[in-house]
Amino acid sequence: MRVLLLVNPFSSSVTARTRVVIRKALAGDHEVEMVETARRNHATRLARGAAADGVDVVVVLGGDGTVNEATNGLAGSSTALSVLPGGSTNVFARTLGFPNDPVEATAVTLEALEAGSIRRVGLGVANGRYFCFHVGVGFDAALVEQVEKRAGLKRWAGHALFMYAGLDTLARHYDRKHPHFSVRYPDGDGVDDGYFAVCCNTNPYTYIGNRPFDIAPDANLDNGLTMVTVRSLRADRAARVVARALQGKGALQRDPAVHYRHDVDALEVQGLDGRPFPHQIDGDYLGEITRLELRHEPEVLDLVLPVDYP
Repeated sequence: MRVLLLVNPFSSSVTARTRVVIRKALAGDHEVEMVETARRNHATRLARGAAADGVDVVVVLGGDGTVNEATNGLAGSSTALSVLPGGSTNVFARTLGFPNDPVEATAVTLEALEAGSIRRVGLGVANGRYFCFHVGVGFDAALVEQVEKRAGLKRWAGHALFMYAGLDTLARHYDRKHPHFSVRYPDGDGVDDGYFAVCCNTNPYTYIGNRPFDIAPDANLDNGLTMVTVRSLRADRAARVVARALQGKGALQRDPAVHYRHDVDALEVQGLDGRPFPHQIDGDYLGEITRLELRHEPEVLDLVLPVDYP
């Protein structure tokens, strides 16, 4: 196969040695070219060019943001995407069942390519941009913004940085007293008091160490989107929501402060009184907007999966 190894050299877990080892491993059975990203959205252009050139597989070594960019370059094409964990959390790679070590994940990728374990899967779309695993609205996005302001610490602080940023955002960087947005579905259902929402294409939402943050057990690559909207950030309710998310097994959607819908084809988020709200896509903070249209697009991306993926 013709393989493009697309590397983000600035991602948290990417080293010069890792790049060499992975390229050598892939080149044992495939024709491999390696390119590096140099700026924001560069991976989209490189992946789109690879698809136009007839490359069979684009293997991405980078974090979730790089994977998202490559996905937006490959969606709708016949070139497959394979992901190797190169970031600090690597939500999508781990969700698919790849090891969280990029060299070990390369071995699993080679096994999948040999077995032809490639599936056409669905993606979410947010205001025209594809997403692999989730879109965060409100508090979630405000937290990501604070993490990105400390991007230089991500490689060293890891999950501790996210925990600190979460507490700091709650205390100083987000209004917890007034709702920020409404959520509406085509059937008329919805809420007018959203503080925090996550629209999931897969589950879990993220990982805390090795523990999945399980907020959308119905979300997977074979059905529609799952929308989880938190309707209060009062301290006791927020603590209960976090505890139930960590508990998993559907505990979160039974919480009275949560509005939960699954297998959704489309929905809309609107800022209350026209006020903007922050949003992030696949862990990449994209600023404030007043309106967000979300939809599910089935069978739009060829994805390399571990041979034992269900």
